[in-house]
Amino acid sequence: MKDSDAKQTVDGKDVHPTPQLDQLEDGPWPSFVTGLKKLRDEGSDNNRKIMNDLLGQLNHSYEKRLGFWKGGTVSVFGYGGGIIPRFSEVADRFPESREFHTLRVMPPAGNHYDTDILRKFCDIWEEHGSGLIAFHGQSGDIMFQGCSTENTQKAFDALNKIGFDLGGAGPALRTAMSCVGHARCEQSCYDEVRAHRTIINKLLDEMHRPALPYKFKFKFSGCANDCVNAVHRADFAVIGTWRDEIKINQEKVKEHVAEKGRKYTIDTVVNMCPTRAISLNDDDTLEIDNPSCVRCMHCINVMTKALSPGDDRGVSIMIGGKRSLKIGDLMGIMVVPFMKLESDEDFEKLEEFAENVVEFFADNALEHERVGETIDRIGLPAFLDALDIDVDPNMVNHPRTSSYVRTDDFDTEAAKWFERKAREAGLQIGAD
Repeated sequence: MKDSDAKQTVDGKDVHPTPQLDQLEDGPWPSFVTGLKKLRDEGSDNNRKIMNDLLGQLNHSYEKRLGFWKGGTVSVFGYGGGIIPRFSEVADRFPESREFHTLRVMPPAGNHYDTDILRKFCDIWEEHGSGLIAFHGQSGDIMFQGCSTENTQKAFDALNKIGFDLGGAGPALRTAMSCVGHARCEQSCYDEVRAHRTIINKLLDEMHRPALPYKFKFKFSGCANDCVNAVHRADFAVIGTWRDEIKINQEKVKEHVAEKGRKYTIDTVVNMCPTRAISLNDDDTLEIDNPSCVRCMHCINVMTKALSPGDDRGVSIMIGGKRSLKIGDLMGIMVVPFMKLESDEDFEKLEEFAENVVEFFADNALEHERVGETIDRIGLPAFLDALDIDVDPNMVNHPRTSSYVRTDDFDTEAAKWFERKAREAGLQIGAD
């Protein structure tokens, strides 16, 4: 059946037949097609018309194996980004969805939605848009999908009135993400929400008025479990960690071994440690070689009652994570192994460092280049020099395998590092 065949009827109204899309509803998982059809059949009159033509165009795309959307420029007063424009190339056949723009709305860090706000979202989008809302995609935004050019300003004004703002799009600072954080997670090592708000509020102009070479993303995870995929998705990843010893409750260890057995404990905890830092004693207590621990969180995730992060907590900062673009996927590079993040001064230091990295990116990246690719092009030493970051043996790409300290000058570099640490500790050095 082709989309040019006779139309079907639902509740007495003509709808486009969707034989290609119908197949996507056959699988075991919920289908987006079912959701679109529900909006087409049960939404407001305006939403039904838009969804009917949207489904018709999608079915047409599947038949022709071509996309029929093109971009352009759509914005609201005072902003240069935040809206993804989509214009249909087959508007003559599907006029109701000829303009199907997406408003990216930035959720405040740590926000908990109540039903009143959710109802207001639905009312606004039912009136000004298609009724289709996607909550928190990979970009971190609430995606209000399907709006005409005429209604973008009206929808933005209504959303702004209840306290929400547009997020990032295009060559700009993008909407940041943080994990659920210390309010709800016992593994959290810092105040993720404060770090998130501090940096984004400071750099908000870079989000609303795109002027960077390309996108730049901040993500904040409270521990190395990295629930927001910061290390491999963010240009600037802030990961919670600790630098003292991991905390062990030996009584809970014994209870775990008694319940699960020695073999299970050895198979799932001891043998899974990436640096072989854990051993199980004959009396069913656990021993950890803390200098060898890389804070991967695996053992803590398995023995949540017996093990927990240490008390001297802070963050590690990694730069350059991204998906494929000019070069392949990159993981973030550790440039700050540990930064304390408790006092106002600590957060000011993080804010200043973030500003410096964004400024370096704005001044040195080529067009359509992520900061990880800039570092790959100019070399890591040039990046560290530009940001005035001292080389530290704890800077690694892969734990325990790729220290940045050159081994042919190891004694010299080690002497510099020990001297720097001594100065930081307030000790007097010979030349002083």
